[in-house]
Amino acid sequence: MSSNTKKAEELIAEAEKKVTSRGLFSYLFGNSKKKDEALECYRTAAILFKMAKNWSAAGKAFVEVAKLSAKNGDRYDAAIGYVDAANCYKKNDVLDAINCFIKAIEIYTEMGRFAIAAKHYHTIAELYEREIVDLKLAMQYYEQAADYYRGEDNNSSANKCLLKVAQYAAHFGNYEKAVQVYQEVAYLALGNALLQYSAKESLFKAALCHLCIDVFNTQQALESYVKKYPSFNESREYKFLTTLIRHIEEENEEGFSVAIKEYDSVSRLDQWHISILLRIKKQLFDSPDLR
Repeated sequence: MSSNTKKAEELIAEAEKKVTSRGLFSYLFGNSKKKDEALECYRTAAILFKMAKNWSAAGKAFVEVAKLSAKNGDRYDAAIGYVDAANCYKKNDVLDAINCFIKAIEIYTEMGRFAIAAKHYHTIAELYEREIVDLKLAMQYYEQAADYYRGEDNNSSANKCLLKVAQYAAHFGNYEKAVQVYQEVAYLALGNALLQYSAKESLFKAALCHLCIDVFNTQQALESYVKKYPSFNESREYKFLTTLIRHIEEENEEGFSVAIKEYDSVSRLDQWHISILLRIKKQLFDSPDLR
């Protein structure tokens, strides 16, 4: 046992004694000195546990800080305590980290601190995406984060989250939702001269999701995109999409595959694009690959 861990455990015992020696009622309604001393013991213990890289113990100590702060009516310190606990738990117990972030979010929401709540929803989404790999829950929390970001006029962060929502909606075959979200992000980008270029990629992805549903609706969608964004019909993406549609209408599977290879040789397709194009080809040509 390290010296930091030993000292931290002594401080935890001291804090518990201050809280329980004369009963919690006495602690809560007694003098403020005892309250402050107990909180300081827990805070210092948490820091010492962190120094010893005992992340679970540090998280538990910060939770105690949060709980006592809440009982004292100090909601801000309670929220900070839960966030500190979550950041410790992230090292080795992601579900406990998420639970602490959610408790912090509840407090920040009650306080009207929606920008901070959005940030923590975003963190939860990333934990579900990267650590737990539950993409449905990741999508849910990205959408919640986007809603809060949008409410605080942080459109850049909202759009980043919404693009994740669209990505996973398409992954799970909810193409209608993916189309809706990609179009929403694209149309918002068109209203900003600095973001117009990014609108092209979102419209491209929306059109590919349309192709997973229906060719005729894809053609109508492309017409509407050009009306809103006239230069889109001059883009490589637009020409690629119309080429794919022509090969689909002609039932030309080989031409469809060649068009993809030619596009990929100039504008590299990522895994998402390839996955969607595979689905389109399989649905329309009953073919398992892009060769």
